[in-house]
Amino acid sequence: MSNRYIFHSRISEAKFRHIVRLFALDLNAVQIAALTGLSRVSINRHLAALRRCMAWHCDQVKPMSGDIEVDESSFGACRVRGRRGRGAFGKTVVFGLFNRHGQVSTEIVPDGQKATLQALIRGRVGLDSVLSSDGWRGYDGLVDVGYGRLFKVAPGRDEFVRGVVPINSIDSFWRFAKSRLAKFRGMNKKLFYLHLKECEFRFNHRHSGIYQILLKSCRENPIKLSCLNENLKQM
Repeated sequence: MSNRYIFHSRISEAKFRHIVRLFALDLNAVQIAALTGLSRVSINRHLAALRRCMAWHCDQVKPMSGDIEVDESSFGACRVRGRRGRGAFGKTVVFGLFNRHGQVSTEIVPDGQKATLQALIRGRVGLDSVLSSDGWRGYDGLVDVGYGRLFKVAPGRDEFVRGVVPINSIDSFWRFAKSRLAKFRGMNKKLFYLHLKECEFRFNHRHSGIYQILLKSCRENPIKLSCLNENLKQM
């Protein structure tokens, strides 16, 4: 069957467009399978391919400049009792950049330590940028490596509330991402990257047509389902 969106596809273009439209509306695999009449295994393979497409788009973002908020957050199960600190035991640490145009960029990191965070910042943010962060010591010293301005705000202070040097914009993304991921009630860690990038893509395109963007991307770069792991599944 000829399909300009997928190589060697067993479904029609109309069926694939239906899957993409339902996915763009943020329906889950069970719902999409019921509405399309396809198996959940088949739907999961197609959704994994669409998430890879989203991840590719996210990775094409150019280095940020201007007013940038920097922050990191931990994703995973509830904090283990007795374990403290950023990136507590069993959690996945994600670093985020947020520009004042409402665009976010994320990266999974091994920890929230100074060397890790500052290496990412130096690779992704122009030196002429104005940085805003919370009070974490991992951001200390950025001015010494060339950044002209760094504002650090402790949550709860008046500056944070009034928005003089806010870092609450990136907090809105963390809330959005964690709320979306919570509905899966846990997932395989191998799939976390794709789901994180899906959150990033949806957030960055919240005011644009996700359906049209995905369809155009698949038309220009057809999906190769044979390259995907057939055992990928949503948890």
